[in-house]
Amino acid sequence: MKRIFLNKLFLAFSTLLLFVYGIIYACGGGDDWDFFGYNSNFTPETFADKSYSPLFLSGGIFYGIGFDTEHNSRFNENIKSDWEVYLKGRADTATINYFLIGDQSPKYYEERDKIAANKTEIEQLHIFLKTKKNNNTSLKWGKKISLKEERVKAFIEFLYLAQKIETVSIGEDYWSYDPVVAKTFNDAKMIQSIENVYNMTSDPFLKNRYWFLTMKARFYSNDKQKAILFFNKTEAFVPKNILYYRALAYVAGVNYQQKKYAISNYIYAQVFDKCPQMRVVTAYSFHPKNESDWTKSLAMAKNNDEKAALWAIHGYYKDERQAIEKIYGLNPKSEHLNYLATRLVNSLEQKINNSFQQNQGDNLPVKAQTIAENRIENQAKIDKKAVDLIAKISVAGNTEKPYLWDMALGYLQTLEGNFANADKNFDKAEKTLPKTELAANQLRLLRFVNNMSKIDKLTDSNVKTVLADLNWLYQELPKKYKGEEFRYQNAAQWSKNYLAVLYRAKSDPVMAELFGTSPYGYWNAGNSFYDNEKDLLNMKAFLAKSNKTEIEQIGAGIYNLKLKDINNFQAIQATFKNKIPEAIAFLQQTDSVQYYTFLGNPFNGSIKDCHDCDHAAYQKRKYSQIEFLTTIKDMQDKLAQKEDVYTNSLLLGNAFYNITHFGNGRTFYEISIVGYGSSPYSFRDKMREMITNCNVSKMYYQKAFEAATTKEQKAKCIYLIAKCERNEYYNKKYNNIKRYWEIEDDKINFIAWNGFKILKKEYSDTKYYQDVIAECGYFNTYVNQ
Repeated sequence: MKRIFLNKLFLAFSTLLLFVYGIIYACGGGDDWDFFGYNSNFTPETFADKSYSPLFLSGGIFYGIGFDTEHNSRFNENIKSDWEVYLKGRADTATINYFLIGDQSPKYYEERDKIAANKTEIEQLHIFLKTKKNNNTSLKWGKKISLKEERVKAFIEFLYLAQKIETVSIGEDYWSYDPVVAKTFNDAKMIQSIENVYNMTSDPFLKNRYWFLTMKARFYSNDKQKAILFFNKTEAFVPKNILYYRALAYVAGVNYQQKKYAISNYIYAQVFDKCPQMRVVTAYSFHPKNESDWTKSLAMAKNNDEKAALWAIHGYYKDERQAIEKIYGLNPKSEHLNYLATRLVNSLEQKINNSFQQNQGDNLPVKAQTIAENRIENQAKIDKKAVDLIAKISVAGNTEKPYLWDMALGYLQTLEGNFANADKNFDKAEKTLPKTELAANQLRLLRFVNNMSKIDKLTDSNVKTVLADLNWLYQELPKKYKGEEFRYQNAAQWSKNYLAVLYRAKSDPVMAELFGTSPYGYWNAGNSFYDNEKDLLNMKAFLAKSNKTEIEQIGAGIYNLKLKDINNFQAIQATFKNKIPEAIAFLQQTDSVQYYTFLGNPFNGSIKDCHDCDHAAYQKRKYSQIEFLTTIKDMQDKLAQKEDVYTNSLLLGNAFYNITHFGNGRTFYEISIVGYGSSPYSFRDKMREMITNCNVSKMYYQKAFEAATTKEQKAKCIYLIAKCERNEYYNKKYNNIKRYWEIEDDKINFIAWNGFKILKKEYSDTKYYQDVIAECGYFNTYVNQ
């Protein structure tokens, strides 16, 4: 969020802005990183008019929209409404919309040169009105509208001339890496004919539109100075409506092209002030080349409102606090103060550390903060001059929206630790607060943040002061607000972090875990809380108890794990420890999880580890997780009875191998507690050790080898044991490496593990040996070196 007055990005687009304002779609629509709900408690929509919305503090070009993409459609509703009033029922709304706007369905790039049907029909109706000879179009529309009505004819004739200019004024809605080339309208006779119609027309509505059409034609011509001359000659007779300010923006654009930057920016500021629909356009177009240009623009202002408008845009680019101070001195009632105040508060709160963690530097773990440590850090970040300015304005109470300044001051006082005065200012804000849901929610949210911040140590009494608001934040608001129309998400997550710190201070790890676990992210290292058996059992006992207090109910309600998830984790742990009866008992307490099916056959043993290949292979039978465990138990029971020792041992080896990271059954352990990841190094140490350990499978492969009766069987066992040896080698080599760039090249391309040596020496005459050479390039390299 760097704010540079002479932003190079903006300057690079100045030429494009002059004519077509740049048709840019690369990032249109905004992005997740522009979503402030997760790092802001101050919703600007509460305080500023919608026309300022794109100018709210943003991580992108414009807040919420990314880039401005309404160049061709910005005034459609105004235009349709104006003509509908003028025609007074002589044509229905659908007909008026069709002739003015045409088909609004998306166009493909290959259709870019296709002439719109409404334009062709306007041309045909113009011919009919001139020649009085019917054509297919006049016959078609004559049944729907009276082509003899003077206002209908005036409507058609205006559109006929207007669409001539649209050939250069309407940009193509297709993004391109190539710069947008400005088009010009060079038919001087047509431009003059439009101006002549303006001069001869007496109807005020039509005269106003022909005046603007003349300005538009002159602006897009190859002699743009005539646009300024025409404007200066006629502006005194023109109503100060949207068309007037659109034309005035043309004058600003021509001056910019002529390098008259000071006057250009002065005019853009006037349009910004008087025409809300064009605020995003004029803010983007406002670009002093240097401080001298800015000073000259300011000197041109004829009154305080014009000066305030200049400072309003200046503050968008450079310094909100300075702009607020200047505008307040000129006109305390200026509505521009509202959006600048939201930008100032939003910029201040971006500096606040809500994580209760402190970065200790590269390669060092983050340090957990206490409430006091976090408060001291954040207090040091508050801009005292900004707080003093807001306090001054709040005390005076003479702005358009006093509650904005009272709430802003109260919020900043909360961040400063001045909780009592924050309460007073929130009470003061309530007296002038508008009766809207958004305003009421904003005040309630800030009061909650203040009340929560008062708590240094949890007690039964002080926790009751926030219970209702916690339920509101965690349960009610998410159902109502899906986007960023109200920013409650930051307060919700901050409050969880805050409570987790307080419960850690009370030595209550279960409650700290309930509030301290972030629900965001898919690729993660799991949840290390459950690595401690005591904590795990305490959590299970807590979740199972029925007489929870209200704060405990809130914590359990927001926690992203349930009893079944913990039972699932215990089942996984027991399986990897080869405690199958215990694993079955836990898995049977996981509801539907036990019926999840493996993507590949977990009892198959392949030469190469390729889980995708195993998933795609034909499977005569699909195994659910509970069937997998019960089948293992059956095999172990048979093994205990010395029944078919080779086959059962081999299949058990495959089963335990496939649930490791190297096998085809990773989904068995991929749960939120264990973690997710395509690499074992995505997991925390304890889980990585569990999912990469092949000792159990190696043990069963060894049993199978000892029971094997043929060389083919022995060859297979030896190779599968070699795979376990390979995995163990790499585990030891890389387990102590924290970052991939720390891996040193030891120049070792492959290792001849013991299993490889035995396979080559004693079983080279088997078919399985040849199969291994065909499928395992590693082994093939070894035998052919």
